Amino acid sequence: MYELKNIKGNTWIIESPAKVGLVQVTDNRVVLIDSGSDKEAGRKIRQILDRHRWQLEAIYITHSNADHIGGCRFLQDRTGCSIYAPGIECAFTEYPLLEPSFLYGGYPFRELRHKFLMAQPSRCHPLTEADLPAGWSLIRQPGHFFDMVGFRTPDDVVFLADCLSSRQTLEKYGIPFIYDVKAYLETLDMIRNLKAAFFVPAHAPVTEDIRALALFNQQHTEFLLIRVRDILTEPNTFEDLLAALCDEYGIRLDPAQYVLVGSTVRSFLSYLKDAGEAKYWFEGGKMWWQRQGTSLC
Repeated sequence: MYELKNIKGNTWIIESPAKVGLVQVTDNRVVLIDSGSDKEAGRKIRQILDRHRWQLEAIYITHSNADHIGGCRFLQDRTGCSIYAPGIECAFTEYPLLEPSFLYGGYPFRELRHKFLMAQPSRCHPLTEADLPAGWSLIRQPGHFFDMVGFRTPDDVVFLADCLSSRQTLEKYGIPFIYDVKAYLETLDMIRNLKAAFFVPAHAPVTEDIRALALFNQQHTEFLLIRVRDILTEPNTFEDLLAALCDEYGIRLDPAQYVLVGSTVRSFLSYLKDAGEAKYWFEGGKMWWQRQGTSLC
């Protein structure tokens, strides 16, 4: 873990739970793509920089989940580097309490205010195309999170962040985190048609051909939607639906899993409602959901 590996030319990765990209912009100046999960990740990245006598110029954030921005504060404090993040991701990077607050839907209790869901704050600038190093391009890929992006480096290496998961992860955990289901499926369609020398997903192996994995993620998401539709043949509350899916996929809830899996389940409901496939009503102090076209029970 935290091993530096060359992908092509001046483009490298630092192996970590969420891969960190490193690109040399000159012999002694580098930039990062994301920063690892926490202060310790930042410390290990700094050790790599020091061993190679590299000066860190900037960190480009794909999205603001804590496991991608957790090392920002340490690295910025030690190097004075600039940090750039797209759209809403910039606000979450500067004010990371927003992540557990958004996931929980209120002020997060203590068990949600930890480094897995809430990074340390860092100073961040809104990312535009003009802020990118020469020869880079921005790839907008919303769905997993609000304004998530990927990057193509001058070596034709594409960093895909969290727009797809490995087969092993999906088969083991069942339900990935998805914020906007419609945008997520559209992003996967786009990814299936991308060409590059190498693709770097944050949580899957580096590959020269991303099509099969993108299709697998797409089919897995569509199957989850089928299961939700099936369960909603009968009236269910959100908690009923969550419990049924957790039972089916063997998910044991804790506070973090409750808000992460629960957020995805709510996103499924929003997707089906906006598509005209689900309806809701309020009864007995509860919000009920059912598949559209079925009679109320």
